[in-house]
Amino acid sequence: MTPTPKHEPKPIIVGGVVIHPSVTIERVIDAVHREMETLDNPGFCIACGEEADGCEPDASLYECSYCGEHAVYGAAELLLYLG
Repeated sequence: MTPTPKHEPKPIIVGGVVIHPSVTIERVIDAVHREMETLDNPGFCIACGEEADGCEPDASLYECSYCGEHAVYGAAELLLYLG
């Protein structure tokens, strides 16, 4: 019997950048919940995976203070791509 080949999920590309594997739908949903329930303004750098603070919900292409790439998106904006 031949084993069934595993199919890797297709990478999600936003703004020409492949979303870092650590930026999961679970992390983004958690950030959106925090945004609604607290004064947090979370976002994520899709290049390196770091969480960024002080992002508007619809932020896109902000500069990451960790890696320097212009790849930070607001959590709500990113949810549109992942959801």
